Amino acid sequence: MIKNASLKIAGMTCVMCVNTIEKSLKELPGVTSVQVNLASEKAYVTYHADKVSIEQMKRVIEESGYQYLGLEGEESFDQEKIIRERDLKEKRNRFLVGFLVGFPLMFADHFFSGLPVPSAYITMAIATPVFFYVSLPVFRAALRSLRNRTLNMDVMYAMGIGVAFISSILGTFEIVLTRDFLFYDTAILLAAFLTIGRYLEARAKGKTSEAIKKLIGLQPKTATLLRDNGEIEVAIEEVLPGDIIVVKPGNKIPVDGEVTDGESYVDESMISGEPIPVLKKKGRAVIAGTINKNSVFAFRAEKVGRDTILSQIISLVEEAQGSKPPVQGIADRVVSYFIPFVLGVAALAFFLWYFIVGQSLLFSLTALISILVIACPCALGLATPTAVTVGIGRGAELGILIRNGEALEVSEKLTTIVFDKTGTLTKGRPEVTDIISVEMDEGELIRISASVEKNASHPLAEALERKAREMGIELVRTEAFDTLEGKGVRASVSEKIVLIGNRVLLEENRIPFDAYENIVNNLERDAKTVVFVAMDGRLIGLIAIADPLKDTSVDAVKAFKNMGLHVVMITGDNRRTAQAVAGRVGIDRVLAEVLPQDKAAEVKKLMEANERVGFVGDGINDAPALAQANVGIAIGSGTDIAIESGDIVLIKDDLLDAAAAVQLSRKVMTRIRQNLFWAFAYNAALIPLAAGAFYPFFGITMKPEFAGLAMAMSSVTIITLSLMLKSFVPPVQRG
Repeated sequence: MIKNASLKIAGMTCVMCVNTIEKSLKELPGVTSVQVNLASEKAYVTYHADKVSIEQMKRVIEESGYQYLGLEGEESFDQEKIIRERDLKEKRNRFLVGFLVGFPLMFADHFFSGLPVPSAYITMAIATPVFFYVSLPVFRAALRSLRNRTLNMDVMYAMGIGVAFISSILGTFEIVLTRDFLFYDTAILLAAFLTIGRYLEARAKGKTSEAIKKLIGLQPKTATLLRDNGEIEVAIEEVLPGDIIVVKPGNKIPVDGEVTDGESYVDESMISGEPIPVLKKKGRAVIAGTINKNSVFAFRAEKVGRDTILSQIISLVEEAQGSKPPVQGIADRVVSYFIPFVLGVAALAFFLWYFIVGQSLLFSLTALISILVIACPCALGLATPTAVTVGIGRGAELGILIRNGEALEVSEKLTTIVFDKTGTLTKGRPEVTDIISVEMDEGELIRISASVEKNASHPLAEALERKAREMGIELVRTEAFDTLEGKGVRASVSEKIVLIGNRVLLEENRIPFDAYENIVNNLERDAKTVVFVAMDGRLIGLIAIADPLKDTSVDAVKAFKNMGLHVVMITGDNRRTAQAVAGRVGIDRVLAEVLPQDKAAEVKKLMEANERVGFVGDGINDAPALAQANVGIAIGSGTDIAIESGDIVLIKDDLLDAAAAVQLSRKVMTRIRQNLFWAFAYNAALIPLAAGAFYPFFGITMKPEFAGLAMAMSSVTIITLSLMLKSFVPPVQRG
């Protein structure tokens, strides 16, 4: 049995840690795929439950030297928060002590010059305990990495800091080196700058997942069950399908279900985006996480735990945040060669300055330490996952669920958007607009038509039934009902054969309607679908049905055109009606009279013509076309969110969100490229500076402690740029 798990991990410091964990987990038999997100500090694992257990994964993670915090959803958020805050506090204490001691030590000779004991000894006595306190986590992480036969940045930092400290010890006792080589302040400040960088990074990384924390915060922790002996409060995990739950005003609905008693208004804005509360009474569905506003009601639990809509949304967002868009491959390839390259540059710089140029050992050693410290692939490792994590979280806040990082990248490159008509551009609830009777009055025509169509499930049939109810017409019994694919229906009413459908149906049965051709043409030009009704081989009436456009259809089409995309409408309607609808929303290209099963083939034709196609559909009837397109955008509606239907799922039934999804994708991909540029730029500019490349021309060098500061700020810069996505509002939603 194949399962997915989200494992929470602490102790990762750079992209090499990600590689170590991914490699270790993939070596377990039964693990099929692993993706570790440095920003959210989670490993997303797909595995065969009969071959490998979570306990084995935990053991591998801990043997690799990292901390396993449990499965997502297994522990309370409060417990995880305590662990994070403890880690932040420890980092803060270490860098504060480092700065408080390190900066004064820069002036040690001035402070201790008049004492009988050499200042080097006093400096060593003060610096040594502080050095080990501040830098101990770095050396622990480096040893862990070496045990795993991995070169990561902790090894580089440990080498840089260690060289500085050991040189200071040798210089203090004048073993090989002189007292010109006292780097105590440098060693401490290097460790302090590294620690403050990781402190700021950890704080910022915590903010990248705020959207998912808000979603998790919507889940109630308890529920009030109605039992024979009264009401009892239980943990949410104890609720079972079939339980009767009581919800009081102001309380959150704990699970999905159906109202059994009472009625109240419920705030469903977290799902629908609509601020107006919805009346819930007997038989109506309620959703976990929504808020009861004004009265007490009871409902029967139907979906609990991970089956609720809210849980599905949370799982989808978490998995998407852990995915990698293809652009991440660039950074991964660079990082795999980065550390060996930097070690080579550091060794080469030392060799050139000391043995070829003839610079002092002090100068050459300083260059070596600075290169080891400043060259960090952490920024490269954070460039993509931080932007993806924040961007997908922002999408969730906007009601846009992006299923994976690849959907982000492909959405940015779309050239064509295909809209399904019924239920997507239109409301999907057709209404009877015109009744043209030929042989009987309008009431009788509707009675016969609705009596036949009540056996069908097509939206046009539902429109006829609704019209009959509005007119107070009682339907009659029918026999021998049959559906004629793509043409209409047939049945027997009072021993007379009734045909209801399109003009093809009448033509096949040689029923003339030429006298009404102009009327039909005029109705179709007004974007109305004309239903022909015949009895015993004669036309007895025409019924025009229209499906009103959604309020935002025109604006959504305009938004896509403004983005430079070609817009296409696809429908099973006849060409004249389809063209009329397309004209009203501003679409020039129409694919009409396309049967539902052929929509995917039409999308494939567009793709074969080198178009990158996004298909926007309702997520139920359009599943094949959504799957065929480069990006499928499925429109949900309240409780009918089709989580599995598309690459992007819109929670609200609002077409503007489809345009917003593409705009968000473009923004996130732009930010990823900006992040990668700055990550490369930091290293491209600062490695030569640390190596002393500018010294012969401008006399410029870089002190190791400032190299440490620059290294720390590179990661903080990347995360800060990504966090700016939290405030992004798509242009179509700024209104």
